[in-house]
Amino acid sequence: MQSDFAAARQLLERAQDELYGSDETSQKVRESLDLLIEAIATAEYRRPPAEIVPFPRKARL
Repeated sequence: MQSDFAAARQLLERAQDELYGSDETSQKVRESLDLLIEAIATAEYRRPPAEIVPFPRKARL
């Protein structure tokens, strides 16, 4: 089973929106959530490595 990164990212973004206080704790938690959101977005849009197909080269004369 694969994780639903989009749903997880949305939930973390909503949690971040609720922490609108200017106190130090709210600020630190928002920054921490931002790191998590970035990690999830990276995982969400990660692509498998591309297969490189070699093209035949002409022999040089």
